Amino acid sequence: MGVKITETVLRDAHQSLIATRMPTEIMLPIVDKMDKIGYHSVECWGGATFDASLRFLKEDPWDRLRKLRDGFKNTKLQMLFRGQNILGYRPYADDVVYSFVEKSISNGIDIIRIFDCLNDLRNLQAAVDATNKIKKQEGRGEAQIALSYTLGDAYTLDYWAKMAKDIENMGADSICIKDMAGLLVPYKAEELVKTLKESTKLPIQLHTHYTSGVASMTYLKAAEAGVDIIDCAISPFAMGTSQPATEVMVEAFKGTDLDTGLDQNKLAEIADYFAPYREECLKSGLMNTKVLGVNIKTLLYQVPGGMLSNMVSQLKEQGAEDKFREVLEEIPKVRKDCGEPPLVTPSSQIVGTQAIFNVLMGERYKMATGEFKDLLRGKYGQTVKPMNQEVIDKVIPGEERHTERSADAAGLTNEMEKIEAEMKQYKQQDEDVLSYALLPQVATEFFQYREAQQTGVDAKKADKENGAYPV
Repeated sequence: MGVKITETVLRDAHQSLIATRMPTEIMLPIVDKMDKIGYHSVECWGGATFDASLRFLKEDPWDRLRKLRDGFKNTKLQMLFRGQNILGYRPYADDVVYSFVEKSISNGIDIIRIFDCLNDLRNLQAAVDATNKIKKQEGRGEAQIALSYTLGDAYTLDYWAKMAKDIENMGADSICIKDMAGLLVPYKAEELVKTLKESTKLPIQLHTHYTSGVASMTYLKAAEAGVDIIDCAISPFAMGTSQPATEVMVEAFKGTDLDTGLDQNKLAEIADYFAPYREECLKSGLMNTKVLGVNIKTLLYQVPGGMLSNMVSQLKEQGAEDKFREVLEEIPKVRKDCGEPPLVTPSSQIVGTQAIFNVLMGERYKMATGEFKDLLRGKYGQTVKPMNQEVIDKVIPGEERHTERSADAAGLTNEMEKIEAEMKQYKQQDEDVLSYALLPQVATEFFQYREAQQTGVDAKKADKENGAYPV
């Protein structure tokens, strides 16, 4: 049986290349043709799409999902889910996690890829349990646990093998190696896939980014080692900080035991559709040429492409672009100080911002963000290696440190009722409660915009005058 392909153009590809700005109206005309390709799945939701839809595109992400579900009659739809953080930036109580999983599946998602920025599996159990419970009720829903791939002394083949066994015991349906920074090189991929295949009977999927320039070779060696599914992007939105091109991988495996069975002529129609939109994005500057090349610094500093672009932006705002290399060199040091976590949302932002502070202040940890303090406190979960005690003593002297999973460390129980009471004036559908739960201010602004569109009244202006609009 050949390698299966998950197409990422409707989620991670445009998140990586154009800051998640592809609107639903661009997606819908090509859905029918995409549905006939024979993809294993189409990743189209979750990750940053939820935030970007509300914040920048003034779209309801739930409405996008329903429209995509209506169009994809034969193809599984997939989303990315940040474990106990869902699609937000803090841990949520289990009742919020359950409700979000339930609504995601009922609105059209088939596969939920669940990850934790620290690889703390305790922060994934609630989402897996919710998916499995809803699957029994609805007959739909698959829980895929993603291992956030990273490098470091603690991340041995034995570590990954144990994780795979633990994931199988948790009740997951499949495992994804989530290489968000393009750190997995070809022969290491071969070793890792073989190890996981020996450790579990679950299907193994591989997700990587082309940032460091090795991704297509990594997929080739992983496929030869037995990986079941790979994540690819149609060529106009491939390469750079995105995924390897779908057509290239299809051609690479053609005529072998790994043949995907996908039709290049049909894929060409998908590529032809997205090519003019790519040109528009280049002309407008939405797609910056900086994200299209190879950045070998990724392998040197283990910094994901999205994190690199955020750092450049933050330094530019501070008029400190000349400090870029110094910050890059500081990032591995900060990461080591806080237990060598994988760098993925939100740990990548936490470590990156703290590195910038350390450099700009001229003294390490003279100032620390609230999120970095919470990471040291254990509020995001447990890191694989111990944190630097000297840094803990300097940043949070004498404070209690937590050893529970993130939701328990934050003392969270049954948040839904309180959240619904806070936002009831804006509620038009049950899903609105969840949008507000994840992004209170952003969702409120969207609800006010939606009301203005529906009534023709400048609701934002009216609410601001009444003191209801968040400043």
